[in-house]
Amino acid sequence: MLRIAAEQLGPLRGQTAVVFHAIPAETFSAPVDGYGADLVTCARSFHWLDRPTTPRMADRVTSPTATVAVMGDGSLWTYKAHWTAALKALIRSYLGDGRRAGTTGGYAEPSSRYEDDLAESAFDKVTEHRFPVRRTWTPDQVIGYLRGTSFAHPTLFDEPGASPGQARPRHARFEREAHVLLEEYAHGEGLVDDAVFTVLLARRGGAV
Repeated sequence: MLRIAAEQLGPLRGQTAVVFHAIPAETFSAPVDGYGADLVTCARSFHWLDRPTTPRMADRVTSPTATVAVMGDGSLWTYKAHWTAALKALIRSYLGDGRRAGTTGGYAEPSSRYEDDLAESAFDKVTEHRFPVRRTWTPDQVIGYLRGTSFAHPTLFDEPGASPGQARPRHARFEREAHVLLEEYAHGEGLVDDAVFTVLLARRGGAV
């Protein structure tokens, strides 16, 4: 992802310096003296982070008037529609009833709201902004999307004892079945996803 980001930003950045840090967000530190970021974003990622530690990191490396933006719109797992319900049923038929979460095993719902996590940090002035978004997917786009998720990643379909890099016949079979299912629901018109993109903007209480 970092390589692709670098390739795509290259022709756009002009004279602006862009630096990538391939480290956990919680361990990031100011790269130079006097560093002070004005914006920290967590896009569809805050649930994977140590939520008490991440705002403390942001407090150390940002300017006094900085904003922390936590944003996301759920996933096709959480979106309620006939076609997503059928797709989840198919995934569960392969991976079990519980929602998977990559190499960590089962998915655990957050124990607290993101708003509350931020309100307990230095960035305790929180506002919420909601933006309705309608997307129309093709079956191929959904299949590609699933490959990058934590709940239907190809490695989750591996047989016990499978070697890295080995062919994944079980995953290939799942994708064939998923494609047939999605084509039936698409009716040649696409698969509609009416989502709400929520943005939490958090600033320090004393910031102007």
